[in-house]
Amino acid sequence: MGATATLSEAGLVAEPGQETTCSVSIRNAGQVVDRFAVDVVGDASGWATAEPATVNLLPGETGTVTVRFTPPRSSDVPAGTIPFGVRVFSSEDPAGSVVEEGTVQLGAFTEVTAEIVPAKVEGGSKADFEVAVDNRGNRPVAVELSPLDPEDELEFRLERERADLAPGTAAFVRMRAKPRKRFLRGQPVRHRFHVFVTADGGEPLKTEGTMVQRQLLPKWLLPALAALLVLLLALVTLWFTVLRPAVKSAAREAAQEQNQEIVKAAQDAGAGADQAKKDAGQAKQNSEDAMKAVGLTPPGGNTGGVSNGTVPSRPNDGTAGTPTDFRVAADANIDSNVNRFAEFPYTMPDPGKTLVITDLILQNPRGDTGTLRLLRDSGGTKSVLLEVGLSNFRDLDHHWLQAWRFQPGEKIVLAVSCQNPGDRGRCTPSVSFSGRIE
Repeated sequence: MGATATLSEAGLVAEPGQETTCSVSIRNAGQVVDRFAVDVVGDASGWATAEPATVNLLPGETGTVTVRFTPPRSSDVPAGTIPFGVRVFSSEDPAGSVVEEGTVQLGAFTEVTAEIVPAKVEGGSKADFEVAVDNRGNRPVAVELSPLDPEDELEFRLERERADLAPGTAAFVRMRAKPRKRFLRGQPVRHRFHVFVTADGGEPLKTEGTMVQRQLLPKWLLPALAALLVLLLALVTLWFTVLRPAVKSAAREAAQEQNQEIVKAAQDAGAGADQAKKDAGQAKQNSEDAMKAVGLTPPGGNTGGVSNGTVPSRPNDGTAGTPTDFRVAADANIDSNVNRFAEFPYTMPDPGKTLVITDLILQNPRGDTGTLRLLRDSGGTKSVLLEVGLSNFRDLDHHWLQAWRFQPGEKIVLAVSCQNPGDRGRCTPSVSFSGRIE
């Protein structure tokens, strides 16, 4: 049998950062002189020591070793009951080594630090911060955050007002500060504020931050506008003093060259026409001489024709008549069938006259949606003269080189297929016609 060990106290009480001790009595139960090594095992081994660490005992002799516990004031060692063991190791009889067990009741302490990160932020309308809270104590704590502006010039918005922290952990709470008044231009204004951090109803911990409020207009805006104005003035001056006279001179020279080319072309054309006239007269004379030589009468030689070279009068070219203009308006119901048209005919006041249309104006002032057609109704047979989508125009002019002619008895028909949305109502396009009656 190697040794026996007895603790003076099995349950110890210790405070972080302070020292507490107990003693262990060691008896050599063997038959020979033995050397005993003493150490502490368990969770407290990092901050507990035995003095002396070794003792030499004769058979039956008893020695005393002091065990010192110095728990650090740190979040690494949590508050509460911490078990430990004092191990006595026999050099002569290792199998006879013993471990005597005990506990240390470690007290709790609270240590909370807080910091605003970054400490200063610049902004025109807002500034974003983070409140960093560290729990450096050895027990969990709940903290409450409360911002305060002594001048009441800022409004605050916290991501959360409460945070729970385990020992050795940190919490980061986002916070936004907004000035109550803003300005477009002016010198920066410094707003100092505080954030109070209270841990489990203890004394509030104060930390300080600063918002530097800048003007809302960027500093580069006015210089940029001034530079732009100078550039515009330079461009206007360049246009009126250099570019515009140069453009006018070039245009005048081009116009003169073009005018000379036109005059020359006209002169060449006139000379060619005179030559062609002479050649035609000569050809006519040669033809008459040839016909006379074979006993034929040349054209224009009998009395039934036009004598003395008189040119017969031209027939009526169709430009005579009475000018007229009129308008045909539609009022068509909404129809989901794009192939179904509502018709609005126009009948001539005098059915025995011919209507000649030279110009028309399509009008869609309300921006209706659908299709518009102009039809010719000839005895019940209808043909499409013009088809156009209503959504493609508001006002649309048409002028015809070849006029539309409606013979007596024919009608002009305005046909509309209306696909307006329900809240737009009916389609009301119209067509104004201009021409003459013959």
